[in-house]
Amino acid sequence: MDERSQNDLQLQQHLRSLPAVSTLLQIPEIQPFVQALGERAVVHVAQKVLAAARRRILAGESPLNVVTWLQHELQRLLRPRLEPVINATGVIIHTNLGRAPVSEEAALAMLEVARRYTALEIELESGRRGGRMSEVSRLLSMLTGAEAGLVVNNNAAAVLLVLSTFCAGRSVLVSRSQAVEIGGGFRIPDVLRQSGARLIEVGTTNRTYVRDYAEAITDDTAAILSVHRSNFRIVGFTAQPELRELAELAHARALLLIEDLGSGALLDTAVFGLEHEPTVQEAIAAGADLVCFSGDKLLGGPQAGIIVGRQELIERVERHPLARAVRADKTALAGTALTLRHYLRGEAVEKIPVWRMIATPVDALVERCRAWAEALADVIEAEIVRTEATVGGGSLPGETLPSVALALPAATIAQKVPGLSVDELARRLRIGQPPVIGRVEEDNLLLDVRTVLPEQDEALIQALRRVLQPT
Repeated sequence: MDERSQNDLQLQQHLRSLPAVSTLLQIPEIQPFVQALGERAVVHVAQKVLAAARRRILAGESPLNVVTWLQHELQRLLRPRLEPVINATGVIIHTNLGRAPVSEEAALAMLEVARRYTALEIELESGRRGGRMSEVSRLLSMLTGAEAGLVVNNNAAAVLLVLSTFCAGRSVLVSRSQAVEIGGGFRIPDVLRQSGARLIEVGTTNRTYVRDYAEAITDDTAAILSVHRSNFRIVGFTAQPELRELAELAHARALLLIEDLGSGALLDTAVFGLEHEPTVQEAIAAGADLVCFSGDKLLGGPQAGIIVGRQELIERVERHPLARAVRADKTALAGTALTLRHYLRGEAVEKIPVWRMIATPVDALVERCRAWAEALADVIEAEIVRTEATVGGGSLPGETLPSVALALPAATIAQKVPGLSVDELARRLRIGQPPVIGRVEEDNLLLDVRTVLPEQDEALIQALRRVLQPT
């Protein structure tokens, strides 16, 4: 028998060795999944696994254990994709981890409206249809000084909606230094193009003056768009007009001034040892006609894009056909409203997790970290180290906060569990229950205290014990 015939025979043997779906369903290791997911779901996944196994064999690749493969796929189906994690990275607003966690009260408000009917678009006193934005608009007005407000599903949608409403078919002036990519492929030039507006860049990359805007204004100009540098810095020989100066120019020439503020701070970050982040209130006071910002960054609420400004302009935005396509749902509105009430009551630092993390003094972090180390003393000798945490989430670029972390050096890990590397320990923590996400620096696994919610301390300790305890 020649080599080709031998390969064909081997291939056929591998194909015949694949079990039938009915056989797989009877295997003891698969039975729990049949009970948990139902036979129909298991059959569907088994068929996909067998089809992939056949393709692998026909491609000349080594066959895998089909039962193990099926178990893995069923476990993925059984395990929620959006499960809660413990953020020990030191990045407070972590985009990959869902940005800002909301307050307990905001979470409960979202739960209540999600599981029951709610008076979303009805005025209870009159029984007539009412506006879904009435509550958040009042709260935003009180907090920012704007005449009215509107909530959509994210800030990208907010900017797109505003530009589509007022600037379609006309030109918009943007400083060349602000025609940027904010993140996740969100590019200001692309958004302008999608809205139907035409981008006119003014100034240079590092220096732009009011006269640059003034010289670029024509009868075709609809607005000046100012984009706050929320996730990058330009340093050195730079110049950029104050928002107040742009407002004066825009209004003198009958144009709109639109501010994409990004992070949406309502509190002064300088109070907490950070660089001052322009607040929404300051943008309104400076004369911006419309201000767009995120709800799930420094505001500390659920994902949302918020637009505040003059009443007549907000009403026009609400009437635009795109507004319905990007509007916020009832849970986002409930969570945003509750979050805004924290600011109204003066309790944002105590109640909103993002601000609580920013405001926590280092001594309190040291105390918590020491408690972690003591709780793990019988398992591993961990170190307490000083670190730097970041705000993250496209906010305050380059700014850090002094923090503290529990450090697990590679040598200590290997001594406790021979063969266990820092990267493998980090992986095991990520796939554990609950997942714990730290960061690896200089052959150390660091678990930063500042971004771990205090109520998660015990869960983090137990997660570490499970992966470090000898079997």
